[in-house]
Amino acid sequence: MLEIVSSGGLVMIFILILMVLAMMIVGERFWSLREKDVIPGDLKAQVIKWSKSKHLDSKHLQKLEQNSPLGYVMSAALKNRELPRDEIVETVEDAGRHAIHNMEKPLNWLSVIAEVSPLLGLLGTVIGMIKVFAAINANGVGDAAHLASGISQALITTAAGLVVAIPAMLFHRHFKTKIIDQSIVIEKQVMDLIDVISENKK
Repeated sequence: MLEIVSSGGLVMIFILILMVLAMMIVGERFWSLREKDVIPGDLKAQVIKWSKSKHLDSKHLQKLEQNSPLGYVMSAALKNRELPRDEIVETVEDAGRHAIHNMEKPLNWLSVIAEVSPLLGLLGTVIGMIKVFAAINANGVGDAAHLASGISQALITTAAGLVVAIPAMLFHRHFKTKIIDQSIVIEKQVMDLIDVISENKK
């Protein structure tokens, strides 16, 4: 393994750093985007119960806001429950966009890693080929050892860049799809809450 890394040269070190960062982001997103953390199963019923209470205080709202992305959006509806329905929906949409943005924010780095890794691999390829031609210029085509060093760097960095980029891209798509699915569920549950709030005003 160390021989492969050393054969890749300095570019290989940067590719390995990106690989570690990608693994950290993927692990963190798997943990943070768990259903129970984004859409707690019992939260909707609890919040609807709160919405019917005449003694809903700021302590409840603050706790709800910090609970989860679903709780954050629901808290926006409860904070503005005295407004007309259309205005509640507008505030909820703003809160929803903010919540989704926070869920997607780390994925931007994963996307950057997926785009940059192949470019670093290409850079390693170019550097390796430059070494090959330099060796040919200095020693002719008969010195296989000098040629092998440059060709090895070219191939290893190209492969390493793709090995990092392909999983990063796949996980990026996976998490984006998961967030879209979760946002649809959040929207449905919050609209149910708004319906209850509207009914309470009658």
